[in-house]
Amino acid sequence: MTSGREVVCFVIVAESLLESRLLAGLAACGARGWTVTAARGEGPRNRRVSEVEGGNVRVETLVSATVAERIWTMLSDDYFPHYAVAAWTVDVAVARQERYT
Repeated sequence: MTSGREVVCFVIVAESLLESRLLAGLAACGARGWTVTAARGEGPRNRRVSEVEGGNVRVETLVSATVAERIWTMLSDDYFPHYAVAAWTVDVAVARQERYT
């Protein structure tokens, strides 16, 4: 394993209705793969109507710092102003780091 300085885990929690559009955006930013799971919870705005319509998804992708910056820009421009989306990055140590950089 190597240090997490070159690879980050980018995590996004969003309304499930946004899943297809969000995944297309990740691919356009350069992400090579991701894991999508169902998510539920409550945030600062309390429960949303969309939770009744399908809940949330949690998307995790391992990417280079450059790709992570592109994802931040996409989310800031296209999602944060319009949707209840949470996102964060985590430095990680990965095996086969060349797959993600």
